Amino acid sequence: MVNEQGTILFDGVCNLCNGLVQIILKRDRHNRFQFASLQSDAGRDILERYKLKNDLDTFVYIKGNKAYTKSSAALKVFKDLGGLWRLLYTLIILPNFLRDPVYNWIARNRYKWFGKQDHCMMPRPEYKEKFLD
Repeated sequence: MVNEQGTILFDGVCNLCNGLVQIILKRDRHNRFQFASLQSDAGRDILERYKLKNDLDTFVYIKGNKAYTKSSAALKVFKDLGGLWRLLYTLIILPNFLRDPVYNWIARNRYKWFGKQDHCMMPRPEYKEKFLD
C-alpha cells in the first residue's frame, strides 16, 4: 500500500487537519502524497504495520518505509511539498522535546479552536484516487 508517495494519516473529523489536507492537495503538483484518515480501515492497518498506537492527536507521515509522527511528520511533509513551504523544514533543527510540546498543545485544542465534523471528510472527485479508502 505504501509506495514512492508519502502517506499522510490525519484525523478525518478535525477541521484543522482537513484544512491542511486541502492545502496539500491543491499544491501537490507532483503527486507526492496519498492520504488516509486515522479512523479508516486503511489508516488503522498502516498504524498497525508500523506498530504505532491509534492516537487521533498524532499526525503521521510514512515515507520510505519510515514513520514520522507529530511535529517531525508535519515538517517532513512541508519539506516534500516544496516551494516556500520547504522553509518551515528549517524548524527541524529544534529537538523534538522543544517542538512536540507545541504540537501537543495545538493538538489538544484543535477541536475547540477550529471545530470538528460529525463524519470524516469525503474527498472531492478529482482527489478521490489520492485517498486509500
